[in-house]
Amino acid sequence: MDQTLTAEDESKDLYFEKVGTIAEEMIAAHGKDFAMGVLVLAARWIAEGKLGQEKAGGVRPGSRPS
Repeated sequence: MDQTLTAEDESKDLYFEKVGTIAEEMIAAHGKDFAMGVLVLAARWIAEGKLGQEKAGGVRPGSRPS
């Protein structure tokens, strides 16, 4: 079986590692419940098409109004 990763697979692996690192940092700083909540909310915003777009009033999900 060929174990060679494609460029896309390598890219996905790097993002997975980044998410893992961020999750570990959130757990260390604020606990598992916080980290899980953030990741679930992020998944919800992705599903709803809210990430990567500015919401009404210029506030993005998870940001604080100025």
